Amino acid sequence: MLLLAREGDATLLPLSRIARDASVPRKFLEIIFGDLKQAGLVAAHRGKAGGYRLAMPAHLISFGDIIRVIEGPLALVPCVSRTAYRRCDDCVDETTCAIRRAMLVVRENTARILDGTSLADSIAEDLAAA
Repeated sequence: MLLLAREGDATLLPLSRIARDASVPRKFLEIIFGDLKQAGLVAAHRGKAGGYRLAMPAHLISFGDIIRVIEGPLALVPCVSRTAYRRCDDCVDETTCAIRRAMLVVRENTARILDGTSLADSIAEDLAAA
């Protein structure tokens, strides 16, 4: 996604180039990019001059958006997940569970950081460091 963001909204990158530049197997990327496309984060164009590009400006795509698509919920335990809540199997009482309280703090801070950091932010930091 960072490669696509660096190229800009209009440039199409072939999956083979993305795989090469990111040192990631092409077959693995096909699966990931299928999920990213379905989530509306990338757009694909077929053909000889085809490839992938961001489906929206880089400042509108957060790391939280990407991680949720690729990895699933940000929460480390299901009882604090906003998107996949499930009571823990061994839970006696959620309201007094010390582990749940701690994991809620972790989840909230993780979400704040990841949702507050866009691809554009990351590119700007890369350029400033160079």
